[in-house]
Amino acid sequence: MSIALSGQDKSTLRTAAYGAVSLMAAATGSPHKAATSASIALTSATGLVGHVLAANAKDIELKGKTVAELADRVLPALAAAMKLLGKQAPAEAGNFRSTILLAIEAAQVHQDKPSTTTAEMARKITAALDAAGAATADSGAAPAAAAGQDRPELQKAIEEIVDSGFAGVSLRVHDERGEWVGSAGVAELGGAAKPPTNGYVRIGSNTKTFTATLVLQLVAEGKVGLDDPAADHLPEFGLDERITVRMLLQHTSGVFNFSGEVYDDGTVVPGIPAPYGTTGKEWVGNRFKTYRPQELVELALSKPARFEPGAGWSYSNTNYVLARLLIEKVTGRSVAEEMQRLILGPLGLSGTVVPDASPEIPEPHAHAYYRYEDAGEQKTADVTRQNPSWISSGGDMISTTQDLHTFISALVGGKLLPAPLLAEMCTPHPTGIPNMDYGLGVFVLNTDGGTVISHNGGMAGHAALMYSTPDGSKTLTAALNCVDDADLAIATAFRYAQQRLVNEVFRGGQADPAQPEHL
Repeated sequence: MSIALSGQDKSTLRTAAYGAVSLMAAATGSPHKAATSASIALTSATGLVGHVLAANAKDIELKGKTVAELADRVLPALAAAMKLLGKQAPAEAGNFRSTILLAIEAAQVHQDKPSTTTAEMARKITAALDAAGAATADSGAAPAAAAGQDRPELQKAIEEIVDSGFAGVSLRVHDERGEWVGSAGVAELGGAAKPPTNGYVRIGSNTKTFTATLVLQLVAEGKVGLDDPAADHLPEFGLDERITVRMLLQHTSGVFNFSGEVYDDGTVVPGIPAPYGTTGKEWVGNRFKTYRPQELVELALSKPARFEPGAGWSYSNTNYVLARLLIEKVTGRSVAEEMQRLILGPLGLSGTVVPDASPEIPEPHAHAYYRYEDAGEQKTADVTRQNPSWISSGGDMISTTQDLHTFISALVGGKLLPAPLLAEMCTPHPTGIPNMDYGLGVFVLNTDGGTVISHNGGMAGHAALMYSTPDGSKTLTAALNCVDDADLAIATAFRYAQQRLVNEVFRGGQADPAQPEHL
């Protein structure tokens, strides 16, 4: 559906959007940072809303006003913007609402401590959006962002995932019907509040897709070759000269997984203390310990390789820590700096964090839990705060469902990589798992609904899903929180969650054979 907006209509949208940013910035202790973060969120919007907000907005005059004066002007503008879009393009009304909420969340990231002032301002902004959406619905027009109303099958799916064993789920779907966002379950054990629909989550092995993209961008810049021996760039580790950069990204190097290996005969060889297997209790007690990437690689290389380079496929976090070290070696900058330069900055991913060894996670977020046995007694710890350096670039990043959608749709849409390198990334290599091949940092799934590009991740009580059609026209991103444990008791529910959502979004609700999970 195409609509034409007058100059006044566009002015209303811009005043509402940038006014909301100004209100939040004025209420924080770091107004410049708040305004910058929130503005990035606005300009990363997609569709008609993104086009309007990204334009040079000379018609906005918000400087030199008090917070009260701003509120008097901006809150009615928010309502007017929602009514305008709700009548002409309900999907864009939902997009506008989601964009504003993402912006006001981004404005609060740099606060040293929670503020009642900013919380109240966020409440007023949200109330203005929702009141306008409700008024539009009452008038007979389609409601904006009608979570669980216009797509009852999606709301039902996430409620069933909660029933299968997860504490909470938030889901974001972009398809031919527009954007749908919803949540189910609880953000915190013992609480009643649902998980935030665009909260922060530890995305686990989705980090690998970001890392692989970054390496391929350096290939495009001529700083490294896909078929270079990794040892040429990282001579200090004594790597097998046959291991190439491609093999690291493809999991065909054969290097031992520093977080532990399970062999075909059932033999378990532990690595560092990790949340899974025999080291779970030790991990809980040391979850704030800092590991350096070199330390993880050296431990892995002290163990026998699983197979000769290129002779098999085995999922190994070590490959991606080596990829991180390679990025830092060939650029002379940290992986966080390069991620900001080539991915986060260009895409406006203000909700995505490369934490290194920091245990913090921004608000809002659902809580992650870990169950373990101590002296014969079952205990459950809140592990939302943890030092992710134990997994490093194998799975340490934090993001939101909105940022994951923006990232995967931009990636497969050709906005981050030249076409030949994107083709290399999505070329399937057999893993031995039925209908589930691996490219370079992505799984390539074959379903009855067609090919799907994906990566999922789990991080001790948090999990994230990320799926897209090869052209980026349909995406599914989700954040999940649960009570995890050393035996991976949640694994069955995790498989169910993947299957249930892929079936609903990409296969029209049809059943599909079970697919293993990879965290």
